[in-house]
Amino acid sequence: MKRFEGKTALVTGGNSGIGLATALAFAGEGARVVITGRDPSTLDQAKARLGVDSLAIRNDASRLADATVLAETLGRQGLRLDAVFINAGVVRLAALEAVDERLWDDSFNTNVKGPYFLLKALTPLLNLGAAIVLNGSINAHIGMPNSSVYAASKAALISLAKTLSSELLSRGVRVNVVSPGPVQTPIYRHLGVPVEQLADIAASILAQVPLKRFGTPDEIASAVLYLSSAESAFIVGTELVIDGGMSQL
Repeated sequence: MKRFEGKTALVTGGNSGIGLATALAFAGEGARVVITGRDPSTLDQAKARLGVDSLAIRNDASRLADATVLAETLGRQGLRLDAVFINAGVVRLAALEAVDERLWDDSFNTNVKGPYFLLKALTPLLNLGAAIVLNGSINAHIGMPNSSVYAASKAALISLAKTLSSELLSRGVRVNVVSPGPVQTPIYRHLGVPVEQLADIAASILAQVPLKRFGTPDEIASAVLYLSSAESAFIVGTELVIDGGMSQL
């Protein structure tokens, strides 16, 4: 029997990159998958790959109203959740002198505030024994230049794994974190830097990775499924760093 046969998994930002890889992995293990995202075209493409039993819901991770609407939509359809991967997020890189309030608010609304209130809205829909996995980042630990706001937002999200674990454990719900290092995903096109600088940025990052390569979305997805499964039933409030050794330098 497949690990998630008869179970339902929600993946926010499941229309591309790590989110899509994770959604496909859940589906491959028998789960009914719900994905969210902001782009209708990529949502439709992802749903086509996930199959007819999947749901693709347009949702803005930064909007509190959307969190409520998503929970209500799932509730009306009679869905209860066994696994939740809070993956949707933004990367905004800027030096201290270039950071403005808009960049700060966009980062924290999407990476912290939205996920927090989405989990609050989803709590009544979580089955006993459900698992929540938050997508953190190695940037919360390594002090990379120009990443102060992004790193702080991810550090806040990582902190939630411990506090929410304490609060939700009485409901039989576990919360853990995966913190990827550099992974080859479309997000690098949305860093807020000129396209011509992307190659230099990629080379600079790669030089810091002992394995001398970027990770793959499938490698992160495998970790998410492990933390969402019965195999990790004794793991609570833990951060799993997946960075090719980058944080060990």
